[in-house]
Amino acid sequence: VQLQASGGGLVQTGGSLRLSCAASGDIFSIYDMGWYLQGPGKQRELVAGINRDGSTNYADSVKGRFTISRDNSNYTMYLQMNSLKPEDTAVYYCNARRTIGKIFFNDWGQGTQVTVSS
Repeated sequence: VQLQASGGGLVQTGGSLRLSCAASGDIFSIYDMGWYLQGPGKQRELVAGINRDGSTNYADSVKGRFTISRDNSNYTMYLQMNSLKPEDTAVYYCNARRTIGKIFFNDWGQGTQVTVSS
């Protein structure tokens, strides 16, 4: 699966951004997708995830501010980010986990930079 992320940028504190992640290839093997962030010198961590059945989960730090969604008609996942804070600044990556038989795959898109100025 190929994942193409877009939508990052520079925004002021309190502003909003919407990230997009377009999936192509063997999309029917995907069972869940998610957004991760990675700050400078830090490990990648989950921001939000969405399962094939549409159920979602969020990191505590973004609950009530971020919304993950998926459009199955065009195989695109979104992350609506509102009330952005400087600590949200990071490179954001989209991820897809899939399985073919008993083999599991973990695919990543290229990162998109989000910078929130104070």
